[in-house]
Amino acid sequence: MSRLIIVSNRLPVSVARQDDTLTFQPSAGGVATGIGSLAQPTERLWFGWPGIASDRLGSTHKHQITEGLDEHGCKPIFLSSAEMRDYYFGFANRTIWPLFHYFTQYTVFNETYWRAYRNVNEHFCRDMLPLLKPDDRIWVHDYQLMLLPEMLRAKRPDAEIGFFLHIPFPSFELLRLLPWRRELLEGMLGADLIGFHEYEYVRHFLSSVYRISDYEPHLSQLMVHNRLVRVDAFPMGIDYQRFAESSRKPEVLREIDKIKPNEGRQLIISVDRLDYTKGILKRLEAYDWFLKQYPEYRKKVSLVVVAVPSRTKVDVYNELREQIEQIVGHINGEYGTLNWTPISYMYRSLPFDRLAALYALADVALITPLRDGMNLVAKEYVACQQDKEHPGILILSEMAGAASELAEAVVINPHDKEAIAAALRQALEMPQAERLRRNRMMQRRLSRYTVARWADDFIQTLDEVKTKQHVHGPAPLRGERRQKLIHTYQAAPQRLMFLDYDGTLVGFVKQPQEARPDAELIDTLKTLLADPANHIVIISGRDRETLTHWFGDLNITLIAEHGAYIRDTEGDWVAQVNPDNEWKEMTRPILELYVDRTPGAFIEEKTFSLVWHCRRSEPDLADLRAQELKDALMGMTANLNIGVFEGAKIVEVKHIGVNKGQAVLPWISRQQWPFIFVAGNDYTDEDMFGVMPENAFTCKIGPGPSRAHYRLNTVSDFRTLLAAMAAHCPRSET
Repeated sequence: MSRLIIVSNRLPVSVARQDDTLTFQPSAGGVATGIGSLAQPTERLWFGWPGIASDRLGSTHKHQITEGLDEHGCKPIFLSSAEMRDYYFGFANRTIWPLFHYFTQYTVFNETYWRAYRNVNEHFCRDMLPLLKPDDRIWVHDYQLMLLPEMLRAKRPDAEIGFFLHIPFPSFELLRLLPWRRELLEGMLGADLIGFHEYEYVRHFLSSVYRISDYEPHLSQLMVHNRLVRVDAFPMGIDYQRFAESSRKPEVLREIDKIKPNEGRQLIISVDRLDYTKGILKRLEAYDWFLKQYPEYRKKVSLVVVAVPSRTKVDVYNELREQIEQIVGHINGEYGTLNWTPISYMYRSLPFDRLAALYALADVALITPLRDGMNLVAKEYVACQQDKEHPGILILSEMAGAASELAEAVVINPHDKEAIAAALRQALEMPQAERLRRNRMMQRRLSRYTVARWADDFIQTLDEVKTKQHVHGPAPLRGERRQKLIHTYQAAPQRLMFLDYDGTLVGFVKQPQEARPDAELIDTLKTLLADPANHIVIISGRDRETLTHWFGDLNITLIAEHGAYIRDTEGDWVAQVNPDNEWKEMTRPILELYVDRTPGAFIEEKTFSLVWHCRRSEPDLADLRAQELKDALMGMTANLNIGVFEGAKIVEVKHIGVNKGQAVLPWISRQQWPFIFVAGNDYTDEDMFGVMPENAFTCKIGPGPSRAHYRLNTVSDFRTLLAAMAAHCPRSET
């Protein structure tokens, strides 16, 4: 059984040293929780920095750390103080972190930092390689190790590698500021699957890859050095049950009794790492404005600010702490009384019991990051609003990744202090029924897509990508291969040719009706048909009327709507239909999966169909998910009498009876054909490639993985080949 290799900057176990004594304390991070809940694989190995600089350790301590971590399934990557200074506090947190969060004013472009970053990524790779096995799955995490996937790929070309970025990915306009942008992109593209929290980041990444690295995306996939790479969004969840059940635990109830506010006073909480991306200063300014604009709330509300220390060796973080403490002092001095303090400020992390108690007590959670990859605090707060007559309300920045999942929160622009103040008033005065409605909708969603499901979804998708890669990609149809095809064609007494239309015989156009066959194509087809040895089938997604209008005068077989209707060289159109509803229970889980992964989507069931609607979803994400869903359903339903159709913001699954693979089988079985040639350009043609006998010449037009034996890059290339075949046909006498 394969192992799961996890790689991150820090291990999920903290190592502390007191004199000559070492202690090992597991940390309950989201990634560790998700990976720990995976059913398979059971054997895991985690690589990362143990938390103590190597120049502070002797060989004995290093040996003790290695042995101690081994009991936790971890392997240390020892880094020196200088490496951590320039790699972690330098390039990772003074270059990548501010730039990717849109804080260009804090971004430092330093060649020394860059070299350290590259060297540490190489250090990780070098230490890992001797311990890797051929069938290991490798999952690399976050912005500190963006070069590592490509480095591992160079040493282990067949390795199964996933990469997940836990911070936002910036737009091309920001990424282009980085002198080492190409190197970072190429590093990430060493992975087979690249994951982000939100589709917005997927879109930015693909746009940057296209503009900087010259790889052209096809939906969410890329071909990188003839290797399929998938890029997708996996919104990270939380350990929902742990937070949902926390308020019932005795230790949390005791904490609630300790910190319960005065009767009639409402509690607002703000919980973050102390970081300029979290918008804490602007949040405090908005609270100041709220107390100014709505004086009736003075003495009736209290704000608890929890700022967890972070990156204290970076100057801007220390400056931020001073600014926060100044504004907290200003607000308390301006509005506070002997029996009321407007803000309770804590610069420290809180144990789980105290944090859960705060979540459960709070009437409002004010979470307003200026830019955030996900923000799990927002999800934790919502999960804790259980068994309450007057549940709390979440105010959430639209700049947080979680905002697309938590649409029922009061969503605000974190730069608009007036809007935040108004949102506070709205949340504090919101009726009970509205509070319950909003929270229940968010809780149902969070209870389904947990951190365990996030991890499982990523690993399953990684396996699927690797499986697709193992299908040998098409070879370029040129040189000796092209000569062999032409020679076989010339020598064959009988020939069968299946030709897709759009994207194969003609290029794509903005208006489908403009893709009519040109005179050159018609002439080529007529020349081919003049040879009695040739039997040509045009198989298309086009409707019957269009195909009849374009090709009805030719002695040619036509297949419409991907196999729904067939018209032989002589005769009428024949429908291929056999109604049956048993397929619904098989396809429903796939549709439900895409509902969960596409906020705003829903399923409509009809008598003879299931319809996946995405009109209420973010448009770009809806388009991507619609294409992915079609692809998944087409492969799943290849042997069933149903079909998949895309409409205006819908994907509908309904009876039709056949696909392209089924449609061509009657011609293949009629006789032993000495020459069979098949050409197509998209996933609907894969069923056709899959049913062909071994001697068939199957050709994929354009990029992307395929079952076809050969590939031509463009429609023009294919038309040239078709014309070369026609040149060997006898022409009719005129």
